[in-house]
Amino acid sequence: MTEQFEDLNLRPELAQAIATLGYTQPTPIQSGIIPLMLAGHDVTGQAQTGTGKTAAFALPILERIDPNQYLPQALIVAPTRELALQVTEMIQALGQFMDVRVLTVYGGTPYNQQLNQLRRGVQVVVGTPGRILDLIKRARLDLTEVRTVVLDEADEMLSMGFVEDVEAILAATPVERQTTLFSATLPSRIRELARRYLRDPKLVSVTPEQVTVSSTEQRVYYVNEFDKLAVLTRLFEMEEISSGLIFTRTRVRTGELVNELNLRGYPSEALSGDLSQEAREHTMARFRAGQVRVLVATDVAARGLDVEGISHVFNFDLPEEIETYIHRIGRTGRAGRAGVAISLARPSERRQIRQIEQFTRQAIVEGTVPTAEEIQAKRLDGLLDKIEMWLKRGRSKEERALVETLVASGADPIELAAAALKIARAEEKQRPIPEISPLPEKAVRPERRARSERTDRASSAEPRDRKPKAAASPAKPRASIRGKQSDEEGMIRLEMGLGKVDGLRPSDVVASIAGIAGIPGNALGRIYIQNHRTTVDVSEEFLEKVVSANGKFKVRGQSFTLTRG
Repeated sequence: MTEQFEDLNLRPELAQAIATLGYTQPTPIQSGIIPLMLAGHDVTGQAQTGTGKTAAFALPILERIDPNQYLPQALIVAPTRELALQVTEMIQALGQFMDVRVLTVYGGTPYNQQLNQLRRGVQVVVGTPGRILDLIKRARLDLTEVRTVVLDEADEMLSMGFVEDVEAILAATPVERQTTLFSATLPSRIRELARRYLRDPKLVSVTPEQVTVSSTEQRVYYVNEFDKLAVLTRLFEMEEISSGLIFTRTRVRTGELVNELNLRGYPSEALSGDLSQEAREHTMARFRAGQVRVLVATDVAARGLDVEGISHVFNFDLPEEIETYIHRIGRTGRAGRAGVAISLARPSERRQIRQIEQFTRQAIVEGTVPTAEEIQAKRLDGLLDKIEMWLKRGRSKEERALVETLVASGADPIELAAAALKIARAEEKQRPIPEISPLPEKAVRPERRARSERTDRASSAEPRDRKPKAAASPAKPRASIRGKQSDEEGMIRLEMGLGKVDGLRPSDVVASIAGIAGIPGNALGRIYIQNHRTTVDVSEEFLEKVVSANGKFKVRGQSFTLTRG
């Protein structure tokens, strides 16, 4: 196993980039993958997010790039736009001292810019399956000189219904290519994909280190979905947060949460996969300098984030995987400091919390949401502490002179002090304490997500990373999943004229709409398949793209259009 980057004998430009980025020692996945790829082997890498796998395949690709050839020499296929952009940023960072041209292609953006770059010549193409396949079919993406193909997060592409697209892409690349496949898990369909398209692949499996969380206080608050923001702001009132990191499932949700927190007086910024490297670095610099108190991010956007001194990590949405939870909370409680990890969970997610406890072998304490009275008392204590501090300092000469003048003119000292405190507390009026609805008496049973995609018995599915539905509550009744309106904020319900009788499955719906409209699979919410029709919730952000693609949608050989109910 390689112990230092210098042992790899990489070209000087790469060694310089590695030193500039501050990397010294390869991670286990890099140590295992890089030598094998440099030797020309096909490789299957089993590794979780945050293990350094992007650099593991980026460095061998850059090492073998022919700078004088301007046709694609490497193709990286990623399941989502965010991940494709993240991979591109890493390749550009590692290739910053090389003349390497990298193009990112994904749906939802005009073709002209991507086509112009292809005409000018590129050496590395990173993209999502739908757009890559579309460019191949249009004869605009020449893959005849591709030497290396990387399938990143193959299990995610499987869950989003992209495997057939991936197979079509592989069929369009040279037979004598090097193929590397990365996947957090290796289900039978992924193993079959590797068997068919990889030549005698070497397996490199890295079990994620169980992060030491003994110095991190873990708490969970069970709340209604629609009360999460209210509970979060109440906790902000009570916690001593020097800097915080909040995780959400979707990019859309990240932006919404940042807007709401800023409106409530908590300086926050989103860490999005859409950010350029320059914008990302600017955001991180502001966060490290304390100008921004809170970062809100998805797991994809937070990859590579390494900041000391984060006092709190908030799971606004619980992650799908336990390892992701471990990776998230590992960003606090570092270097011997105490940290706090707080999860906001729906009642239906109690089982998931128990599984995390079993895996970490540590209890997650169930917290009680602070009451309005407790928050008011905390505010008052804070005010009194400030007053005592200034009294002890004795540095209020100008203010004292003003008070003496007012008293001399007849003002009552008690009334004067009361008026001063009234002014001092004016800022509190900008932060009203939000109301919180009581939890339902019965916990909502979790929806069967993965199972519904594998069997015909289930009639609904929830693609990963979607917006969680709001738990039912007498104070805010939830719409029926059979209704014409989505019950999820920011989602629009559309209808299509195919259903169970047509053999339709949730994965078919996700693959067709996401692939053809060029949107991420996580932009789709609840899918409800009936006998002759199907409804699907679409993020309002991508509604125009979906509707504009009408006339192109096809599933199982049948065309369909999407209309509002």
